[in-house]
Amino acid sequence: MTVSDAGPQRVDALEGRVVAGPVGAGSKSQREAVWIETAQGRYLLRRRTGPSHGDATLARYVGLRVVCSGFIVGTSLLADRIDVIGPGV
Repeated sequence: MTVSDAGPQRVDALEGRVVAGPVGAGSKSQREAVWIETAQGRYLLRRRTGPSHGDATLARYVGLRVVCSGFIVGTSLLADRIDVIGPGV
């Protein structure tokens, strides 16, 4: 099974460091996005109830360690909950 044919995967207490960086390099949709880097991988971080691009609320988490609950869909983490647990390391 590849990432593209996997359905949403529920995650609880996924811990990682939030960073900002480019997504879609070389395409028309190239932009700066917010990512979460975890032991399991790097995921584009989105709030499930937030906009798909340009979510200013996520910017406050950049540089911090967080724990998230939500769904992994492809290469994105759609977070229902984001809690700060400390400064990024």
